[in-house]
Amino acid sequence: MMGVVNATPDSFSDGGLFLDPNAAVAHGLHLLEEGADILDLGAESTRPGSRAGGGAAHAPAVSAEEELARLMPVLEGILAARPGTIVSVDTYKAATARAALATGAEIVNDVSGFGWEPEIAGVCAEMRAGVVLMHTRGRPEEWGAQAQLAPDELLATVRGGLEASQEAAALAGVAAECVVLDPGYGFGKRLDENYVLLARQEELLALGRPVAVGVSRKSFLGHTLAALHRGLVAPVSGRDTATVAALVTAILHGASIVRVHVVRAAVEAAAIADAVLAAEEERPNLDLPP
Repeated sequence: MMGVVNATPDSFSDGGLFLDPNAAVAHGLHLLEEGADILDLGAESTRPGSRAGGGAAHAPAVSAEEELARLMPVLEGILAARPGTIVSVDTYKAATARAALATGAEIVNDVSGFGWEPEIAGVCAEMRAGVVLMHTRGRPEEWGAQAQLAPDELLATVRGGLEASQEAAALAGVAAECVVLDPGYGFGKRLDENYVLLARQEELLALGRPVAVGVSRKSFLGHTLAALHRGLVAPVSGRDTATVAALVTAILHGASIVRVHVVRAAVEAAAIADAVLAAEEERPNLDLPP
């Protein structure tokens, strides 16, 4: 269970609530008390329309220096209060990853799958970090203009992107056992494409690595709930029940790690999903010979 701490002014879910380092540290400790196994600290929003990742036309909206100024007090505060906490840093920048890993973070969660700043792969290899490699289709400012993909094309695109990230990691020297893959729900996927990905997520296990997912409070959930809210897209604060349904679906389709904003409900839901999976494993094989 990966609990999210956003030390940002503009994240889609809770931007600004934990920009103050003391508030972010307190929130992280609260998530640990509720059952989080990992804290995922982020200091730059990658919401749709943001300038995360930069590109040919401009630099990233948040520099490595600004990202570190937001991130480091939170990381240091959490590790001082709870030594041994497993911390993941949500960044695609090599300088940020290096500083955070040197301070005690153990995982780099790169939403670009080593695609936006390839130097980060070498940093992760050098410092023997765990890595979560997410599939992202384009940059956030491009997502609204992307064409809808047919289901098979979507799965091939996600799988191909994850394979490319695995190859980049291997070439940099990241050990295969350090890699977790994330299909990137909401990251360059049209609304209905996320459900196709959920329904067929188990196919990604063929890539040979555990799967992490982040479906918490995503906009595709809010759009689906619009039919129950007089046509209005459910606000972020009204997506927590839908989040639980989506994360249970993800676990039943092979997810090993779930990234969430509200931990206690997610822990309880995951316990039920795990019990179903355990019962499935214990079911006797009743196939009869022809």
